[in-house]
Amino acid sequence: MKHIDVKEIICNKDYIGQEVTVCGWVRTSRNSKSVAFVEMNDGTSLKNIQIVIEKGDGDFKEPRVGMSLKVIGKVVEGRNNTVEINTSPDGITVLGDCPTDYPLQKKGHSLEFLRSIPHLRSRTNTFNAVWHVRSVLAAALHRYFQNNNYVYINTPLITGSDCEGAGEMFQVTTNGYTTEFKSEEDYYANDFFGRKAGLSVSGQLEGEMAATAMGKIYTFGPSFRAENSNTPKHLAEFWHIEPEVAFAELDDVIEIAEDMLKYVIGQLLELCPTEIEFFDAHFEKGLKARLEELISHDFGRVTYTEAIKLLQESGENFVYPVEWGCDLQTEHERYISEKVFKKAVFVTDYPKEIKSFYMKQNPDGKTVAAVDLLVPGVGEIIGGSEREYDYDKLVAAMEERKMNLELYSDYLDLRKFGSVPHGGFGLGFERLIMYTTGMSNIRDVILYPRTVGSIR
Repeated sequence: MKHIDVKEIICNKDYIGQEVTVCGWVRTSRNSKSVAFVEMNDGTSLKNIQIVIEKGDGDFKEPRVGMSLKVIGKVVEGRNNTVEINTSPDGITVLGDCPTDYPLQKKGHSLEFLRSIPHLRSRTNTFNAVWHVRSVLAAALHRYFQNNNYVYINTPLITGSDCEGAGEMFQVTTNGYTTEFKSEEDYYANDFFGRKAGLSVSGQLEGEMAATAMGKIYTFGPSFRAENSNTPKHLAEFWHIEPEVAFAELDDVIEIAEDMLKYVIGQLLELCPTEIEFFDAHFEKGLKARLEELISHDFGRVTYTEAIKLLQESGENFVYPVEWGCDLQTEHERYISEKVFKKAVFVTDYPKEIKSFYMKQNPDGKTVAAVDLLVPGVGEIIGGSEREYDYDKLVAAMEERKMNLELYSDYLDLRKFGSVPHGGFGLGFERLIMYTTGMSNIRDVILYPRTVGSIR
């Protein structure tokens, strides 16, 4: 049906004096003797628009919270530089009734409660703001890469190899429960693909294949990890941004990551001021200033070995002991970014034992050309590396991990036919949204969170 977005009417005073048609859901409703006031929202704006209904002498049925309405009325100036719509009962059409047991009757519901009604929580201000931030960030990421000559690549979601080599993959099968197969080999031989298959944990391996033809590519899509983790930072299904660049070494990867992050956060501050103010007021005091501070300075840089020394000399009583060779925990990462550097910082050259098989081995024989970006308040937000492009060194690293080389034959071929230095990184999209909104649980920045023991 023909109607005007609420955001257009709120933001454009040219509509004052005009008759308009708007549609939306009732957020609040109050009734007086001669006039009723309805706050309505169609999802295009964080702010509601007020409908003032002159009841007249006839019967009037007050719209209930949750109802969907079509309203025809005149736009007028309201209080405090706002606009509202004046109408009569004849200008109100109920599109969808709503019973009194509608779960969002009052304000102040906890985020935990709202997770139990994911199909309705988007009608709250909090999730209206989250989804707008998510949309703007996604568009900014695409814009950044498109403006810098990257090719957008869609990598497969079903794969026969494990990018991370950790085995935490969801199995893809068409075989239902049965006892007819005598062995695991027989089971997979009779499956859809004739071999074991799973959902992709990352598009990186396929992305490297594209980059060694197209030069600069990026992927932006879902990844799946069957990690039995129930923390506020983990999902079984999440969205992943993964650029891959040919003829790039570690310093180039670091430069791209910093430039990209500053660009998209700058875009968010410019395009979502109302949403950022909302999160600043209700979820993290000082959020706007923190984001502005992040993009106003060059990021720091420290090696893993130097970071370990700083942690050991800090005098802090960390829950997880610090020694060379340990994987940095969130408490370590936050100390480095918040207490030592007081800004975003890249940590480079990690021990090879705690990083993935595909990372370029450094001349010292102990570390790899890996990088993590740590930001205040969160810890790690980006992980990347220069990739190992020497065939023999890559094979040695894979054999050391007892990996099945046959599953990676295409990947190894890239090191045979015109191999080049190349690198890239991965950015968890939901973690970026958490960082830029102050939301503390990753379940609250994705429409339907998939976690251990929870799917609907």
